[in-house]
Amino acid sequence: MMRIRIIKPGILSTIQDLGRNNYLSQAVPVSGAMDTLSARIANMAIGNNDNAAVIEFTYADAEFMTETDTLIAYAGDGAILQVGDLVIPAEKPVFIPAYTSVQLVNNPAGSRTYMAIGGGFDVPEVLGSRSTFITAKLGGFEGRNLQAGDTLSSAETLTSTTANIFYRLKGETITYPAWSIAHRMFMPADTKRIRVVPAHEFSWFHGLAIVNFLSEPYTLSMNSNRMGYHLDGEPITRIIKNELLSTAVTPGTIQVTGNGSMVLLMADCQTTGGYPRIAQVAAVDLPLCGQLKPGDTIYFEDISHQNAEMLYIEREHELQQLREAIQQKYL
Repeated sequence: MMRIRIIKPGILSTIQDLGRNNYLSQAVPVSGAMDTLSARIANMAIGNNDNAAVIEFTYADAEFMTETDTLIAYAGDGAILQVGDLVIPAEKPVFIPAYTSVQLVNNPAGSRTYMAIGGGFDVPEVLGSRSTFITAKLGGFEGRNLQAGDTLSSAETLTSTTANIFYRLKGETITYPAWSIAHRMFMPADTKRIRVVPAHEFSWFHGLAIVNFLSEPYTLSMNSNRMGYHLDGEPITRIIKNELLSTAVTPGTIQVTGNGSMVLLMADCQTTGGYPRIAQVAAVDLPLCGQLKPGDTIYFEDISHQNAEMLYIEREHELQQLREAIQQKYL
C-alpha cells in the first residue's frame, strides 16, 4: 500500500474518476474528472485502470508528503510538480521515496492537474463511482474537497504492469524512465477551437446568431466552476420563443439563457434543464474544456454527428494502442 498526506490542499483538490454515469434518471450528476483525457493518461502511465481514482488539483499552491515509497504519474496543465528545485516530469511513471515533500507550482497553460498513484486512491465507491460531488457530499474523500492533514492510501492490489513499473524504479532517490506519453498527440493542434454538433433546439435561433456563434470569440466569465462555464460574447437571439419543458442535459451541453447568454455545462451539471440547447461539445473535445479558466477565449466550430463519432472512435483506438504498448513494455 502507498500513502500520502496532504500538506496544502490548494484552491480545490478532490478525488475523481471517470464519473457516475448510471444514475442520471435519478438526478445524480456525472461528476468525475473535468479533463478525463489527462486523468486517463496519468493512470495509463503507471499501469492503472483508466477509471482508477486520481486527485484533481485546480491550479497550484498545493503540497503533499509521501509517507511510503510511492509510484505516481501526473498529467494536465494546471500545475507542475516539484521537489525543491527538481521538476518532476509529467506523463510518465515516477518513483518517489518515502517522506518526500512534493509541491505544485502554477502552470499558466491550464487549470487542472491529475495525479494518479499506483493502484488508484482507495476511497469507497458510491453509486458506482469514487468521484466527489461536493454539493451532495457524495463520494470521494468523505464527500468533500481535500484538506490539510488528510491521509490518502492506494488500493492494496496492483495490476501486474503497475507492480513491475514500481519494482523496476524503486530505489533511494526520485527515479523515472526516459520514455513519456506524448499527451499532445491526442489533442487537436488548436486547443481554443471547440468542435460542436447542433443540439435539439439549434433551429430556434436567428441565422445571424448562428453565424456569430460559429465565428465570434466567447470568453469564460468569472462565474464558472465545475457545474458550468458562463460565456461572455455576442448574445444569441431566438426566432422561436416557445417555453421548453425541462429536458435532458449532459456535460458538454451549451444552453442559451433568457437574455441570450450561453452556459457550457460541465462535470457537476444538473441532469435536466429548461433552457434551449444550441449545441453539444463533441466528446473528443470536452477534455479541452476541462482545462479552461476564467478569461480564456474560445471559438466554436460545427462538425457533423458522424465526424464527432469518428473522432471519438479514432482517439479511443489510439488510447488502446498506448495502453497495450505500456503493458508490453512491462511484462
